[in-house]
Amino acid sequence: MEEIKVIEESKERIDKYISRKKPELSRMMIKKKIEQQEILVNGNVVKTSYLVQIGDVITITKTQIKEANIQAQDIPLDIVYEDNDIIVVNKQKGMVVHPAVGNLDGTLVNAIMAHCKGNLSGIGGELRPGIVHRLDKDTSRAFNCCKE
Repeated sequence: MEEIKVIEESKERIDKYISRKKPELSRMMIKKKIEQQEILVNGNVVKTSYLVQIGDVITITKTQIKEANIQAQDIPLDIVYEDNDIIVVNKQKGMVVHPAVGNLDGTLVNAIMAHCKGNLSGIGGELRPGIVHRLDKDTSRAFNCCKE
């Protein structure tokens, strides 16, 4: 849990105020946290339209990252580049990127999960590979996978 004490005159909406104080949280993430009652003001539930005031104590509950319901599979990868932050992979033509109905395993995500062994970034409160791509299963090119 994290607290932000409002010490200056603001009259800003809470979502704008928090995004200014905590730039790592997007306004969309803040809105979601407010709706899920993970952001409280003086111990009370508020709406995103709440205007912060001097003396307010904003409490932000940190989202617990949960494991994705994806099975890691030891599938060979053609890794072009890898460091602590990204992996660039030359994806095989015909390999599906994300598990979905009809392709629950054997995907690039399954392979990345096995390769990274738990060192993946959390997105939306879920531990999963942050794959950045615009590829379909029949395309072969490199793309990035974010790691924590």
